Amino acid sequence: MPGLEIITGFVTAPDTTLTALGLAAGNSLTIRNTPIDSEILLVQAWTDSQTAGNLRIRSPQMHDNVQGIRLRTLAATLQNLLPRAPKQKLKTQDTLVVELSGSATAADIESACLLVYYSQIPGIEARLIDQAELNERMVDLVTIENTLALGTAGGYSGEEALNAEFNLLRANKDYAIIGYIVSAECACVRWRGIDTGNLGVGGPGEPALPELTRDWFIRMSNEIGAPAIPIFNSSNIAGLLIDGAQDENGTDVTVTTICAELSGG
Repeated sequence: MPGLEIITGFVTAPDTTLTALGLAAGNSLTIRNTPIDSEILLVQAWTDSQTAGNLRIRSPQMHDNVQGIRLRTLAATLQNLLPRAPKQKLKTQDTLVVELSGSATAADIESACLLVYYSQIPGIEARLIDQAELNERMVDLVTIENTLALGTAGGYSGEEALNAEFNLLRANKDYAIIGYIVSAECACVRWRGIDTGNLGVGGPGEPALPELTRDWFIRMSNEIGAPAIPIFNSSNIAGLLIDGAQDENGTDVTVTTICAELSGG
């Protein structure tokens, strides 16, 4: 079965020095073990930076282990830094080195996020569809609102069930997470539960670019030409968790998750 996983890390006041990320709880830069001929893609990479700097992604299995993919980052601008196509291929069990530079102000937290797509992960039962199936099965649009009390220490925080504040979904129905919008900037928003194979799926918390996030998963699925739109059954919603990553300012974020009710199931 395929899988999609967000990886989040952060550094504190790195200045101009490229500094290795400290990873959010539960995340690893070691690519998961998959069949040797399966496809693994680095789909997205973005930063939540308070000062312009650099993001560097490298490994012995990529082009080179010196600079690899080195990308200039902008302050307070969260959007994908990688080409929409083609995507960087990754190797099973390779360990990435991800480094970030940025603010020199004491206690400033700079974050970076990667999104990795696996065409096969043994033991993971993520439910993903493509736009063609979405179009065929869609019944109605519905939105779900959560206000996340995000922390000030970097990494993931503010976790709550997706239905903690709004619980109006129809019983035992499939829903697709199309995208989302946020009320304030944060490094990322993440969803995870049994229907995502217990892997976190997510994207950048960029309030100024709703056109980027409102169809985030549709856009991603089309870019890689594979199912990447998460779906879940409403009977599992209490176990579908939403959280995010924030910097030292700890701004709370209201997330509107944009879903489509689906026929069948």
